[in-house]
Amino acid sequence: MAELVINGTPMHYQFDGLEQGPVVLFSNSLGADLTMWDGVADKLRAHFRMLRYDTRGHGQTPALASPISMADLGQDVIGLLDALKIQTIYFCGLSMGGLIGQWLAIHHPERISKLVLSNTAAKIGTSTTWNERIETVSQQGLSSIVDAVLSRWLTPEFRHANPDTLTRLLATFRANTDAGYLACCAAIRDTDLRDDIHRITAPTLIIAGTHDPVTTVADGQLIQKKITDAQLVELAAAHLSAVEVADAFAQALQEFLPKPIAEQKCLEWMLSDRATYDAGMAVRRDVLGSAHVDRANAGITDFNADFQDFITRYAWGEIWTRPGLSRHSRSLITLGMLIALNREAEFKMHVRAAFNNGVTVDEIKEVIMHSALYCGLPAANAAFHAASEILNEQRL
Repeated sequence: MAELVINGTPMHYQFDGLEQGPVVLFSNSLGADLTMWDGVADKLRAHFRMLRYDTRGHGQTPALASPISMADLGQDVIGLLDALKIQTIYFCGLSMGGLIGQWLAIHHPERISKLVLSNTAAKIGTSTTWNERIETVSQQGLSSIVDAVLSRWLTPEFRHANPDTLTRLLATFRANTDAGYLACCAAIRDTDLRDDIHRITAPTLIIAGTHDPVTTVADGQLIQKKITDAQLVELAAAHLSAVEVADAFAQALQEFLPKPIAEQKCLEWMLSDRATYDAGMAVRRDVLGSAHVDRANAGITDFNADFQDFITRYAWGEIWTRPGLSRHSRSLITLGMLIALNREAEFKMHVRAAFNNGVTVDEIKEVIMHSALYCGLPAANAAFHAASEILNEQRL
């Protein structure tokens, strides 16, 4: 977690997930903070670089000036991106965050590559309802509306089944200052983008909650109608769909947002030379074991993806599958070469693998003895020590 002064306001933000790649920025709902995205972030951290922040007047970002407009909240995002030297983003905002996303896509389209508008509308509520809420909070404080807010945020079934989540959301809501909450209420009240959202050109996904009493499915359908080629997904949730159905929410984002570069490359390689890749992967799993291969695949990044493909497709798919030598013979030859090259980690890996190819302990011993003659005593001595570790590990 970190903080930057943006437009005179100390803004709290944090990165999650991948260290490189396109950024998915998440913007919170009125009354919540960046922790409302925890469930979604947990599901996406292996796939995306995520940036979350506390909207002005929420969480650890104070509201230093009043009144606040939607333009102010949008400019806060632009200021944060500029400070972090991020040119373009995938934007995902819920409720008030969705209004901020609409404003950004209208006024700064060059910064939004893709847009996700969740549980929001081009015009949320009416002036009358917002003025009533502002008056209640002004006179009685935030605690006076807690029950009403929770009934809008989550379905009764979810509240009953998830008391820990409910407690956390209550604490988050009560931690807001009255002044910050009221300032954002006024900003939402004064925002009407119904005549402007047709200008949005970014590919857009709208997420609506079946049981959302605040921003209904009909509100989402209106946005979809006005934005060219917009998609709409309906989730079985109330207003905070990112909390109530985090798994489904994350899945919707994964299907809408482009795959990270490393995943795209792996997919392209597999499709372009599937037979060789599949043959190599099969041999690699047979020889090294699936657990080892799964660990290697889990560590694929944009940096090492080319190398992992090379290993599977060329080393295992084109060399280890050649008919001229048995796998048994290839294991013995590989052990000898690794002793000569003093590659201890690879040697240990291939000692384990050799047993999968029918090599015996006596044969490994003879390979090392033979290496003493041609590679030298120090090399053979090191190989005996390394092989003994594996034999002890496997109790052989």
